Amino acid sequence: MELPPEETLRQEGLIEFYGSFREMFEFFCKNTTIHGTIRLVCSGSTRGKRALWTLLLLASFGMLYWQFALMFSQFWSYPVVLTMSMHSEPKMFPAVTVCNRDPYRFELVREHLEQLDRMAEESLRFLYGSSFSRGKERNGNGNGNGNLSSSRFQLSPNFSLVRVAQIRAGRKHSSVGFQLCNSTGGNCFFKTYSSGLDAILEWYRFHYMNIMAQLPLAMNDSEHQEHLQDMVYSCHDFVHFHHPIFGSCYTFNSKGTDPFWTATKPGIPYGLSLLLRAQQRGQLPLLSPVAGVRVLIHRHNQSPFLEHEGFDIRPGITTTIGIRQDEVNRLGGNYGRCTTDGADVAVELLYNNSYTLQACLHSCFQQLMLQECGCGYYYYPLPAGARPCDYSRHPGWGEQIWGEKTHGIPEIPWGKSLGIPEIPWGKSWEFLKSSGNSWEKIPWNS
Repeated sequence: MELPPEETLRQEGLIEFYGSFREMFEFFCKNTTIHGTIRLVCSGSTRGKRALWTLLLLASFGMLYWQFALMFSQFWSYPVVLTMSMHSEPKMFPAVTVCNRDPYRFELVREHLEQLDRMAEESLRFLYGSSFSRGKERNGNGNGNGNLSSSRFQLSPNFSLVRVAQIRAGRKHSSVGFQLCNSTGGNCFFKTYSSGLDAILEWYRFHYMNIMAQLPLAMNDSEHQEHLQDMVYSCHDFVHFHHPIFGSCYTFNSKGTDPFWTATKPGIPYGLSLLLRAQQRGQLPLLSPVAGVRVLIHRHNQSPFLEHEGFDIRPGITTTIGIRQDEVNRLGGNYGRCTTDGADVAVELLYNNSYTLQACLHSCFQQLMLQECGCGYYYYPLPAGARPCDYSRHPGWGEQIWGEKTHGIPEIPWGKSLGIPEIPWGKSWEFLKSSGNSWEKIPWNS
């Protein structure tokens, strides 16, 4: 009996593998598009040619993997491509405002200022028990023409400096301040400072503004010409104005149209040089913390806000001011309720220059002061017919200012850095010490 033959055929699988490496290599060489690989298995050529084609194939694979290695190594190193270009072009200088810190009308209120100095000395003795030397008296012509000391204004003793003790976190803290109330004598609060020096200066400034508010708004042209000769010698293209606190001020390059103010190259040798003769004349108040000039760098056609943005320069030294200009390119369109020139703002702007956020805030604040107190803030321009505040006519104006005062943050496109070499520091310090404003005996902290 014969057995049936073995079935030699087998069904084809879904995934077939090569039986050997030689079979797989032959299939690759016959079906690939790489030039010359078919000569490795199907060519009847000599062994030398076959070896040459083998070396070429291995070299091509080696170069391929070498390029892959370079590409991945560069990717994982996270390279940063930075392109920097430098170019030099002429730039227009910004506007520069310089003030002599001297309202130059002290003679009209000389007696009130001397009385305020005596009150300050008494406050210092009461708080710290130290004697304070005034030094020389204020210079004056002694004629008393137009002296406002005979007016009905009197310095009020109701704003004395006192020490206030507070318990915070289980510890006793001492501060110095003075009390302010509204026009009816109610709603009082203490304006306190942790530093005794800050409290004295703010108290002195409060009385000082009430005294200076008695001065007439009109200026004498002869006084203006006198100070013009004192401060400005060989400059042109400047605008003069009077600041109630910082005195006679001059804005150079206010419009930014004169090519004279164009800088061709960066650096100190290509900048502006200004030589000022700032004289003290014995007219600085007793507690004046600075002596010299007030400087502000700002945009063209912009009102200078010296009380917020300016800085002081001491006399007797050489000061270098470096400016870095930031150029901002804004996208088009209005992102909210915007204005271009302030004409559509429901507030009368008190400044004659272009519209700025700070000018709008000052005008709004001045309008609020006129509504609430019937007078204006001495630091800001006054509308026609308005008078500055003083506590003889408006007893509660101090509470309105120190209780609710808010100032905006201006946009300044200038970055400034000061360099002050000590030339000649020794002489200027001796001059300040001999001027009668001695600070050695005043403690800096309470």
